[in-house]
Amino acid sequence: MLPSALKKQLSSSIPKGFVLKRAVFQSCLELYPMQEWEALMQKVNKLNRFKKKNNDFIRRFTAGVKLIELDASGRLLVPKDLIAFAGISKEIVVSSAVNIIEIWDKDNYEKAIDDAVIDFADLAEEVMGQDDDEDGIS
Repeated sequence: MLPSALKKQLSSSIPKGFVLKRAVFQSCLELYPMQEWEALMQKVNKLNRFKKKNNDFIRRFTAGVKLIELDASGRLLVPKDLIAFAGISKEIVVSSAVNIIEIWDKDNYEKAIDDAVIDFADLAEEVMGQDDDEDGIS
């Protein structure tokens, strides 16, 4: 079940539905509002499918993709194959990741956060610490 505050934020996306898929870099699931998924698929569809690397990427990226709708209570049914992929056992974490939602097994999420703490300062500097940033973010 999605938390009520998150359900409110997603209210305009609920009628259109969602796409649930395996994450690329982590053992979690990614929930895309349909509008975000369609925008991403426009980029993927521009890839030349006559290049083996592109074709392999598309196949792996879309493996296990499921169309999902929330019921009236804000619940979503996560298919068993995706539960197994994410290692979801009992408790979950629903985490906003800018334009998508990540769904994690609680223990896996805490381990991923703990593992990332060590490298986060270096990562933040590399990703956000550009001196020549035109937007002036600092």
